Amino acid sequence: MNISAIWKLKSAWEQFTKEHPKFPLFLEAVQNTGIQEGTVIGISVTDPEGKVIETNIKVTASDLELYETLKGLK
Repeated sequence: MNISAIWKLKSAWEQFTKEHPKFPLFLEAVQNTGIQEGTVIGISVTDPEGKVIETNIKVTASDLELYETLKGLK
């Protein structure tokens, strides 16, 4: 990834957090609580017409390894 792309991503994240200030607080709370193997993470998406799509995953050891790798990219 080049420097220009990193700055663009940083700017986009700043705009996102400005528009959705509760999301970073949510991420921080999750990180403080800790994600363990067996934790279930769910997500739902509701479109403007009200259609809902939902899914979830049960966190595995390899998921935690990926998570730790991504945290190291800070």
